[in-house]
Amino acid sequence: MRIFSNPIAFLLTIPAVLWAISFHEFCHGYVAKLVGDPTAERHGRLTLSPLAHFDIAGTLCLLFFGFGWAKPVPINTRYFRHPQRDIVLVSLAGVAGNILTAALCVLIDRFLFHGRAILAFGGTPGMIVLQRMFFINLGLASFNLIPIPPLDGSKVLYAFLPFGALRHYYWLERYGMFILIALLATGIIDVIFRPILMMLARLLLILM
Repeated sequence: MRIFSNPIAFLLTIPAVLWAISFHEFCHGYVAKLVGDPTAERHGRLTLSPLAHFDIAGTLCLLFFGFGWAKPVPINTRYFRHPQRDIVLVSLAGVAGNILTAALCVLIDRFLFHGRAILAFGGTPGMIVLQRMFFINLGLASFNLIPIPPLDGSKVLYAFLPFGALRHYYWLERYGMFILIALLATGIIDVIFRPILMMLARLLLILM
């Protein structure tokens, strides 16, 4: 695969992947605790340790393709004080954490490399780590915004669905992982994922 053509760049990608998955899941658990759910903390998931959040398939996808997933943080919505609102907040927390990381990468790039690192696709080890951190975090955020269970975007969609549409959602939730695997295998997921990624990247590079 092309990622192995530069072993140094490959190794420098690993810290970005480990941070992206760990911070993503930590943010879910932390916001869940803020809105009243202690489940993630009780299961030892309120941590930045990659070992607590590691999912081999999702991590390999993130490493090789730029999108993937971690082991989901356990959430118990019965603890939520305002369930509809809190589901949205907890679901978007991981995405927000990854976008925040990417935004910080842009600021570091402007400060240390005068805006030349992220779009250079090469350079010093520090520049490569910053590039990978930016795109891996945006990749994880973009992928999770897709409204297919078990991704975060589906839970946001669930909170706003009218009652009559919920049975269709529950059907989709039952087969969501199979649908997701089929979309990954056929490459269709890239058609959905890539525009979200490029939109977020452009917004951050323009606004920051």
